[in-house]
Amino acid sequence: MNKLKVVAILIITFSLNNCLAQTSVSNQELQLVASIQLPNVSGRIDHLAYDSKNQTIFVAALGNNTVEVVDLKSKKVIRTIQGLHEPQGIKYIPENNVVFVANGKNGECDIYNADTYQLINSIKMPAGDADNVRYDVTAGKIFIGYGDGGISVIDAKTFKQLADIKLPAHPESFQLDIDSKTIFVNVPDAQMLVTMDLNKYSITDKWKIEVAKANFPMALDETNHRLFLGCRNPAKLLVINSESGNIIAQIDIDSDTDDVFYDSPSKQIYVSCGGGYVDIIKQFEPDKYEVTTRIESRSGARTSLFVPELNQLLIAAPARSGSEAQLMIYEKKIKK
Repeated sequence: MNKLKVVAILIITFSLNNCLAQTSVSNQELQLVASIQLPNVSGRIDHLAYDSKNQTIFVAALGNNTVEVVDLKSKKVIRTIQGLHEPQGIKYIPENNVVFVANGKNGECDIYNADTYQLINSIKMPAGDADNVRYDVTAGKIFIGYGDGGISVIDAKTFKQLADIKLPAHPESFQLDIDSKTIFVNVPDAQMLVTMDLNKYSITDKWKIEVAKANFPMALDETNHRLFLGCRNPAKLLVINSESGNIIAQIDIDSDTDDVFYDSPSKQIYVSCGGGYVDIIKQFEPDKYEVTTRIESRSGARTSLFVPELNQLLIAAPARSGSEAQLMIYEKKIKK
């Protein structure tokens, strides 16, 4: 009888601890609310952009040489922009209602009207492999990473090149910290994180990344001065002090990540991984992090876009094993 009581007490204690552990974690998770088919899209899919005016998503279908325009209201593709050359980076510029598309194959950046989808202008980068695109709304400038090592600065109104910043190797994801007037750039081939002056267009520091390689995606928490670097070898998320370059934390994640986003209200980091999962990492404090949830997506679905105003994470899944390419929409839900 005493043994049975002990067992019962242990079971109750375990259950209570388990419940407490679950409730101590953020009560906000992502739930799949829709899957939008991308018909006739083959090959790799790269980055996404959101047009808030028309509520559309622009999908850079790199392997298909197209940009797919997805209407979030009707949940279907309403236009396919053809004739591109491995579109990679993409950005919607609301001030002049255009979509900026960076092409990897020929190094050109094509600018389309977001309503008519007509080509307005095309800018040739100094070298090929035009990639990630960022927009500084306060200064009205567009930044494009390209080639064997450069970031080009473009006037968002005139589309004229203002500056060209040289880097040690090809830049992958980079983030603009407007408050500190700094650009943080992932340079995986050089195994480093480069900091640049946003006004002077000059390199200010080079932080060597030695604990992991292939640091491709990046997100920024400006308030707490933290950078989040997604690495593929080994698969880790590195948390870095953006003022000193010191590594604060190393978190194991799923394989083949290509996009990372920080959601400030929920203090959560979303990591989309080609291994077929989305890792949700909770920021309990600026120096304390934990993987709270791993959500199954689809193999190869490594690029994504978090849209704060919709509370949605949109993940691009390429066509695989007889399944069409699709845009998977996950919504942030509050548990009651």
